[in-house]
Amino acid sequence: MNQLIEPPRVRRMPNLMLHCGAHTVDMADVAGVSTPRATSTWTPIPHAQLIQTVQRALGAAGLRIGTQAHSLSHEGQRYFGLMEINGGRANDDYCWVLGLRNSHDKTFPAGIVAGASVFVCDNLSFSGEVKFARKHTRYIVRDLPLLTGRSIGQLMSKWTHQDRRIAAYKEASLDDVTAHDLIIRATDVGVCSNRLIPSVLGEWREPRHQVFQPRNAWSLFNAFTESLKEGSLAELPKRTEALHGLMDSHVGLGLN
Repeated sequence: MNQLIEPPRVRRMPNLMLHCGAHTVDMADVAGVSTPRATSTWTPIPHAQLIQTVQRALGAAGLRIGTQAHSLSHEGQRYFGLMEINGGRANDDYCWVLGLRNSHDKTFPAGIVAGASVFVCDNLSFSGEVKFARKHTRYIVRDLPLLTGRSIGQLMSKWTHQDRRIAAYKEASLDDVTAHDLIIRATDVGVCSNRLIPSVLGEWREPRHQVFQPRNAWSLFNAFTESLKEGSLAELPKRTEALHGLMDSHVGLGLN
């Protein structure tokens, strides 16, 4: 009897979509945003300057930048961007991601956060606290290159932890009872509201992507992130950090 051989899975190039909360733009649009005039206590920096500083720091660390996505909101006053980072180790189903943000309306400081993007569904998850967050004070222009370089070094360690974490999720089997309990507990720790429970349950019970058919913590994690990407992009780092905390605790993984 002939045995059906499943063809090898082809690695997708990641598409770093900025799911909501802002409109996607190109670098020319970002560079065209006017930077407000500094005051005695506040020194805003151009969005493009932050991006270029990060790009130089990544290059100095031996990391290559793949796909990029940039967005603006509030008439250009707020910027959020994503970069696929290519390091020494390639994964078939996810890649490292660096998120960065900046504001001209004093909403938040310039900052960087590390995370991952899942190829098959363009889900994003961020891990750990923001490793670089610099207020727009007098010496930000002077301090930015040094602080960014240090932060990239810290983020490389964070991405290594992310590889360990995802491997642990894939090895942790889940039954429906345990998955349902984790979904309820997720609302208690701020991962999602009660309104999203039906969406997460639907993704867990009937995953839209074949790769998440296995009944394990990785599939449940992506059931959450598939639902969370419809919410606010600005809230996504906080929500996925809470989700990581919940799932890490369940699989007995301690990441410092």
